[in-house]
Amino acid sequence: MAGNKELGGKVAIVTGAGRNIGRAIALALADGGASVVVNARSNRAEADAVAREIESSGGKALVHIGNVADPVAVQAMADAAAKHFGRLDILVNNAALRREKPFAEMSYADWREILDVTLDGAFHCTKACLPALRKSGAGAIVNIGGLSAHTGSKNRAHVVTAKAGIVGFTRALAYDLASDDITVNCVVPGLIGTPRPKDKPEPAHHLTHQTITGERGKPEDIAETVRFLCGPGARYINGQAIHANGGAHLGS
Repeated sequence: MAGNKELGGKVAIVTGAGRNIGRAIALALADGGASVVVNARSNRAEADAVAREIESSGGKALVHIGNVADPVAVQAMADAAAKHFGRLDILVNNAALRREKPFAEMSYADWREILDVTLDGAFHCTKACLPALRKSGAGAIVNIGGLSAHTGSKNRAHVVTAKAGIVGFTRALAYDLASDDITVNCVVPGLIGTPRPKDKPEPAHHLTHQTITGERGKPEDIAETVRFLCGPGARYINGQAIHANGGAHLGS
């Protein structure tokens, strides 16, 4: 791998790493020298492709298929990382679902589907990985938030609630885990240009926000922010929600 190896010797788990932002994060951490566990819920072909990209550049990767909403599957992933690489230093809670439905039409099952993956998934992954992260001596947890949690959004009550919960989870964990030398931060992407299936149109809230330059960000923009937070130069940053949105949201 080319470039600075500030993460050399580290091991990372990235959930939802088969495509888009998760894929870019996995590649960026590997470029920094970390060995990466590439998680995907069900699409092994995508996860395998990311692992091959890492390995073709001289890095180390392990694919683990499992739904982060399932605590048994999550524990198996944490165990596999420890067994294969012998340690764990970085956890990136990226896996999430983003649906749109008017609240009046939203069922409790619709509501729970989003919270189970986005918020409960982050809980399960952190709980399962915590024993190994405590042994790191310089552990890092990065949770991936969402712009709409800070701006609000129509037809996304479940998504906005889950992503807002991620920010609260980040702040609480920063306090709880500081004595373990584990930093916990949240990166909040906004208006990132990612490929979307033809049957899934642009999210409605993207139409009401614009970046300062008028250009959309790239998954790599988010990935580089995550990489920095996982490295030695960011140890004094803790409990923060860091916005990477091209100025689409300028609030705290």
